[in-house]
Amino acid sequence: LVNKYTAMPIGYDENNPNILKVAMADPMDLVAVDDISISSGLQVEPMLSFEEDLVNIIGKYYGSAQAMEAAEAYRKEQQSGELTEAETDQLNDEIDNSPIVLLVNQIIEGGVRQRGSDIHIEPMETYVRVRYRIDGALKQVMTYDYSLAAAIAARIKIIGGMDIAEKRKPQDGRITIVVDRREFDVRVSILPTVYGEKTVMRLTSKDGLTKPKSGLGFSPQEIEVFDGILSNPHGIILVTGPTGSGKSTTLYTSLSELNTEDVNIITVEDPVEANIDGINQVQVNVKAELTFAAALRSILRQDPDIIMIGEIRDGETAQIAVQAAITGHLVVSTLHTNSAASTVTRIIDMGIEPYIIGDALVGVIAQRLVRRLCTSCKTPRLADDEEKVALGIEDMDEDVVVYEPTGCPLCNDTGYSGRIGVYEMMPVSKSLQSVISKGATADVIEAQALSEGMSTLKMSAGKHVLNGITSLEEMKKITYTTGDDY
Repeated sequence: LVNKYTAMPIGYDENNPNILKVAMADPMDLVAVDDISISSGLQVEPMLSFEEDLVNIIGKYYGSAQAMEAAEAYRKEQQSGELTEAETDQLNDEIDNSPIVLLVNQIIEGGVRQRGSDIHIEPMETYVRVRYRIDGALKQVMTYDYSLAAAIAARIKIIGGMDIAEKRKPQDGRITIVVDRREFDVRVSILPTVYGEKTVMRLTSKDGLTKPKSGLGFSPQEIEVFDGILSNPHGIILVTGPTGSGKSTTLYTSLSELNTEDVNIITVEDPVEANIDGINQVQVNVKAELTFAAALRSILRQDPDIIMIGEIRDGETAQIAVQAAITGHLVVSTLHTNSAASTVTRIIDMGIEPYIIGDALVGVIAQRLVRRLCTSCKTPRLADDEEKVALGIEDMDEDVVVYEPTGCPLCNDTGYSGRIGVYEMMPVSKSLQSVISKGATADVIEAQALSEGMSTLKMSAGKHVLNGITSLEEMKKITYTTGDDY
């Protein structure tokens, strides 16, 4: 009934235990109200709720139960002894509603509905553990009997287009699924471990990477700098940060801003994470010798105005990208570096001369993601002197309010709900170009950028803390370096 009518019971009336309060997407659906009333034997008091919120909470509370039912059904099927292992594998291929198929579907759908970015399925010595990475932190959601490990891995291999018989080597695959009318791309990695095959699935919404710039968490000042960097007719723009810091989202947002009918935009990616109408996207295929460098050489013969490179991984790719930037093309790409200034020295380490980088580079955006405090349960307190220093507060007598996570049902008792970007934007001015061309160190480059008004990651994170958006702990995670307090 909860799935049929998108309705969720939330409690009894305080004054009358015979009245059941039910959150509904459509409280005026009298058929649904009557059906729930007859099934529960109670009078129903319908209450309006957003459909998306109901779908998420139904998936949270009922998805795990359905998955456990499917696991139990599969275990009983195996214990019946009527089928051999080979026959069971064949049956799982042919019957879409077999228990193991339902189980895997519930695991994936549960990850989507709980806003997970990754799903980890890990065989241990006596059980199988399922964890979702939600807002950057792993959370255990289910455990199953160890006897299910091989069947789960086999089913994922089938739908991911992998070799079901190969159990000794790592494998990669890809799945496209539709959950609640939204299409998701699932990248699958299977790795043999001592207790069996560990599976990790990266979940990406087909439309989740193409956000408007207003959805990235930019401040008004950052939007102005971002627009200024993108307005350059040629040069190279680099987005930097560790894995999972939101670089791809910023990259796709940049492309969406630049995507007009009078420009030819071509990308080379590994893999293509989202399809954008009006943009020519090329996927790297190493087996066919279509590497980043090989694809870029061909792209330059396709009369491009703007080139997006998924990631600069080696000196050859860096060399071609920089040459394209100084010959009249706008190039957008990513790197794995810790700060905007260190991006320059990283490119130099790849074999590019400083004077060429100074000429080509027009802007760097370093970024991280921090968890947002749950607005329903965050609690205020006064910052101590050490924390004031970390936040850049000069007046130690000033009362500074910060917020801490508490935990409530709305945020799964984590104290956090969702994430927001923290940015360090470094547009390359004439004076900064001169400093870079002389081969300056990252510290010298950063000092010059700061003198021109750049905010570091620490400064940007501090603003989020002071605005009550995130906590000091989250700030510490992304800005801590050896020898620093924060």
